[in-house]
Order: sequence, then structure tokens, then C-alpha cells
Amino acid sequence: MPSDMENDDRGGKSPRLGRGPMRRRRVSRLSAEKIDYIDYKDVKLLQAFIAENGKIMPRRLTGVSAWQQRKLSEAIKRARNLALLPYTKF
Repeated sequence: MPSDMENDDRGGKSPRLGRGPMRRRRVSRLSAEKIDYIDYKDVKLLQAFIAENGKIMPRRLTGVSAWQQRKLSEAIKRARNLALLPYTKF
């Protein structure tokens, strides 16, 4: 007795059944531009990873890897400490 729930168009069970629409994974700006060293003095790069309210943007929004996120947050904190970046926007 074949049922419609067992097989889908790809010939197997659907791994995303009931989880909503499939979204594209965000591409990291660091990977796209092949930046391997994150410098705390590069203020323009670091500002792209800071939200309007001054918070560091999370990985799920920026698409960077865990290693890149750790280096980014470290560089942002160093730049803030040296007054290259503001702690808040207001």
C-alpha cells in the first residue's frame, strides 16, 4: 500500500516536512571578500557588523562562521576601548 506521505518528488522522505519555506543561507561578507585577518583599526569593516543601536550583530544575521564571529567581537571591543568606535549610537 503506497501512500503519499512516504515518498515525495525526490524519491524519499522529505527532510523539511512542516518546517516552513526553505531560506537561502546568508553569505559572509568576510568570506566573499576573502578577508582572513580582522583588524580592529578597520573601522569601516567593523561598522558593517554593528546594529543601529550599537550592538554587535549575531552570526545568524551576518552569516559569518563561529571563528569569524569571535574575532569580530574581539576587534569591535578593542576598537571601542580605543575610542575608534562608539559604544552606543545615541
